[in-house]
Amino acid sequence: MHAVIGERLVIHGKQVGQAERHGEIIEVRGQDGDPPYLVRFDDGHESLIFPGSDCEVEHAHTG
Repeated sequence: MHAVIGERLVIHGKQVGQAERHGEIIEVRGQDGDPPYLVRFDDGHESLIFPGSDCEVEHAHTG
């Protein structure tokens, strides 16, 4: 997984009925866009994330 600052991270619920969490990547601490990422979630909480299979980056589209 690769990301840049400003892209959005989505963590999908692992169980039926569990809500997704959405946040903005505010810092990339790995090399060349690799994790871990510091994420500010929509509720204002910040957390250092090592994304798993339940995560995806919403890449910014240019053009």
